[in-house]
Amino acid sequence: MMADRVQFELVTPERLIVSAEVEMVVVPGSEGNFGVLPGHSPLISTIRPGTIDIYEGHAITERIFVVGGIAEVTPERCTVLADEAIPPEALDRGALDQELTNVEGNLPSLREQVSRAQGTERERLLTELRRLERQQTVARAKLQALAEIAR
Repeated sequence: MMADRVQFELVTPERLIVSAEVEMVVVPGSEGNFGVLPGHSPLISTIRPGTIDIYEGHAITERIFVVGGIAEVTPERCTVLADEAIPPEALDRGALDQELTNVEGNLPSLREQVSRAQGTERERLLTELRRLERQQTVARAKLQALAEIAR
């Protein structure tokens, strides 16, 4: 491998999405985006819903939306084990807007139910609340990815 390149691999449970030597890759870490260049310090990070940007010639050549996962970085390599990976152009703005509207419409009443419930019913409702909040976060991140590629 050339010293000015880093090996990048993006893997989902279903398949290997990308395996290439790249100039740089930017990953949406849980603490913020981080860029990986050759010689990067070792790092392991969870990743949040967002877009991975692959750079060649100091410009983004490919973007891939990831729902979450883990990234491992060494001086020579960046490996992302993603829960799900989607090309941003495959996202449907209308469907995402509708999903977000539905989720955000259900959250207030679910929060109200949680505040009144007790015992196992409260635990069940809290699990549903966390699922809906995660769905809201992912839908917002997908809409952000669409806004970024529209620029």
